[in-house]
Amino acid sequence: MRLLIAKYRHVFSVGLQSNIVYRWNFAMRAAFSLIHLAFVFILWRAAYQGETTIGGFSLEQTLTYFVTLLVLQFFIGAFSEDYEISEEIRSGLINQFLTKPINYFVYRFTIFVAARLVSGLLALIPLLLALPLIGEFITFPDEVWRLVLGLPAAFMSALIQFTIAYIFGMLTFWFLEIQSFVILSMTIETLLGGQIFPLDLLPATIYRISQFLPYYYQMYFPAAIFTGRIDYASAQQGLVIQAFWVVALLGIAQLLWRRGLREHTAVGG
Repeated sequence: MRLLIAKYRHVFSVGLQSNIVYRWNFAMRAAFSLIHLAFVFILWRAAYQGETTIGGFSLEQTLTYFVTLLVLQFFIGAFSEDYEISEEIRSGLINQFLTKPINYFVYRFTIFVAARLVSGLLALIPLLLALPLIGEFITFPDEVWRLVLGLPAAFMSALIQFTIAYIFGMLTFWFLEIQSFVILSMTIETLLGGQIFPLDLLPATIYRISQFLPYYYQMYFPAAIFTGRIDYASAQQGLVIQAFWVVALLGIAQLLWRRGLREHTAVGG
């Protein structure tokens, strides 16, 4: 176990160093995301003109949701992992993992964690600079249980996002190009992941259906816990469904890896 931890700790260290090289890319992306956040503020302030609440939530609660969503995107969102995995399969670089005692999924997830740590911390810098301007609109509930349940929800959300990206990367064993699959998934995720508007504003039936889909747990679920958009009972129920999707997606990922290796011709790398 000690050797196993040391092995992936080294992978994490290498991933951290390689991502720090691209720190300016992450910093610029975070800075430009504030422009998007500014438009969100303008849009929702206009929507609340003459209204004290929409869907039972105040302007401050809704804007807090979008700020939280922005932070979560940089800490747990999968950016380009699917394309990186796809390129490693296509170029033959994956061959080096077939003869070494390294679990490819754990290796890639360790790199993912290192990258999100760098991008998340860098994203906080422009947000903190903008805090004097947006601070009056930020309001979080004070229930301790939201932090207790929200942190594991955020971790499982990261695991779901990475595993979905990993699954799309695995499709390279059968398809030369995976871009169409990724774009379709991102489109659905943007809508059903609560990135355009909070999902609780959907009609009740559609919202209920969305709670059983993995996209609900990619971004909206932890943000809703942290910002008070769901209650304790819904959060507990959501954690159970989220855990189910983690297990199901991990199973699919492992199945595709095993089947993909049967189709793989180990050349190059």
